[in-house]
Amino acid sequence: MAYRKESVWKSVDWITVLLYLILVTCGWFSICGASYTYGETDLFSFEQRSGKQLVWIGCSLGLGFILLMLEEKIYELFANLFYIAMMLLLLITPFLARDIKGSMSWINLGPVSLQPAEFAKYATALALARMMSIYGFSLNKGHNFARTVGLILLPMVLIIAQKETGSALVYSAFFLVLYREGMPGAILFSGLSAVIYFVVGIRFGQDTLLNTPTSLGHFCVLLLIILFSIGMTRSYGKQSVSIYYLLAGSISVTTLGILFSEFVFPFDLTWLLLIECAAIALYLLYLALRERSREYGLIALFTVCSVGFLYSCNWAFNALDDHQQTRIEVLLGMLDDPKDAGYNVNQSKIAIGSGGLTGKGFLNGTQTKLKYVPEQDTDFIFCTVGEEMGFIGSSAILILFMVFILRLLHLAEKQSHAFGRIYGYCLVSIFLFHLFINVGMVLGLTPVIGIPLPFFSYGGSSLWGFTLLLFTFLRVNAEYNKKQ
Repeated sequence: MAYRKESVWKSVDWITVLLYLILVTCGWFSICGASYTYGETDLFSFEQRSGKQLVWIGCSLGLGFILLMLEEKIYELFANLFYIAMMLLLLITPFLARDIKGSMSWINLGPVSLQPAEFAKYATALALARMMSIYGFSLNKGHNFARTVGLILLPMVLIIAQKETGSALVYSAFFLVLYREGMPGAILFSGLSAVIYFVVGIRFGQDTLLNTPTSLGHFCVLLLIILFSIGMTRSYGKQSVSIYYLLAGSISVTTLGILFSEFVFPFDLTWLLLIECAAIALYLLYLALRERSREYGLIALFTVCSVGFLYSCNWAFNALDDHQQTRIEVLLGMLDDPKDAGYNVNQSKIAIGSGGLTGKGFLNGTQTKLKYVPEQDTDFIFCTVGEEMGFIGSSAILILFMVFILRLLHLAEKQSHAFGRIYGYCLVSIFLFHLFINVGMVLGLTPVIGIPLPFFSYGGSSLWGFTLLLFTFLRVNAEYNKKQ
């Protein structure tokens, strides 16, 4: 037993552990700056958030030690059981949780409040790695792909039921893992296309094209659908000559339609583009039957589903809560609301901008000390980094995160066992999503969906969840190193 423990410590990737400790330390100093008020003298007091965070950090280090001491086979062996347990916990959470700003996702355990959604990411990553590492597993098999997608969608649905849309969206990062493991790029492209359709359709839906009664948003999206469909046909099909004719015909008909509607008789051009989409779909179905090619049929399905998605965007947008609609409208520039929905982002950008090149120094930020930025020690913690450390310090933190994620990517790629590789990519995808969205929403580049910055945002659930994810992978990687 002593030999096993010693070999584990020799096999642990200490570079990643060092990066983890540096990020956690920087995060603690940022929490000190964000929660500090003038006149305080004891940053280590357990009555202050900085003192409480030290407790979470100490517990996280202990948790990491325990995870490294466990047999690596335990994680794979109990992955499905842990996933089932977490799904049951997510299911009952709304009945146990108290309402916090409209969210029913926090469970009180005496003096401690925990958010099961943070730990469900860990359970989903384990279960996903366990399923996809089974011998003979292939995402090209329909039933395997359906099971994998179901594994990801189940926690998303349960978390949305808790009115935690932001936490649910994190699970979409797992589709990057599926792409790495053989999911067709067309599926990932379809997802990205849906985002483009939604943004363009909502942003320009009320604008008109020139002097015609045509919705600019719908016109642009339908035109994109036509171009995407033709482009996919060119990439996956063999009818290159006829595709060029199809492209030229679509452009010509659309141009003539715009001129006719502008100068002869105004009409809604979306009907013309819908006819073009229908013609392309029918032509692709004809090619699918003639060539006995599944690819043409799938592209036709993409065309039809894209049109259906476009006309469901307004319904989906109206189904959101009022504050969620307002946030999207502010982000897309449809609404200027600096005193209400846009207040957080506006104050956050002011705080970051006031830091200048080198920052105002530790505990010297004025915007954060005067509490102008709501949630400045949780979701908007990066504005404290920008104000106190300036552009240079903020860039250094982002570079540190980049090095950390690249290191994880390197470790994941060199795993000899599929379970370790897939779990490693799950870890990378989660960290990337959190980093990109959190920093983006602080800068006003992404919607404010309320997800924490790893190792920086205040709270035990977030820190413990990321520690679970990381040190489990370090234990799996240590076993790989022992066999080298």
